[in-house]
Amino acid sequence: MASLKLSAITDDKPIKVTVELPAQLHRDLSTYAQALAQEAGQPAVDPVRLIVPMLERFISTDRGFAKFRRQAGG
Repeated sequence: MASLKLSAITDDKPIKVTVELPAQLHRDLSTYAQALAQEAGQPAVDPVRLIVPMLERFISTDRGFAKFRRQAGG
């Protein structure tokens, strides 16, 4: 089996999630939001809004996951 960046997680139903982030990660998200805003010439977004696109990007670029998906037929 391919080596994934994450381990077992289940379910596909949209849900609201509450998470506690380490302070440093939140600072990094805030800084990232500022950098993104500067690059786009727009006001910074709430750093929490970056989490979903970052996770989607992470998953879409995980080669091990892509290989697993192909092998699993999904």
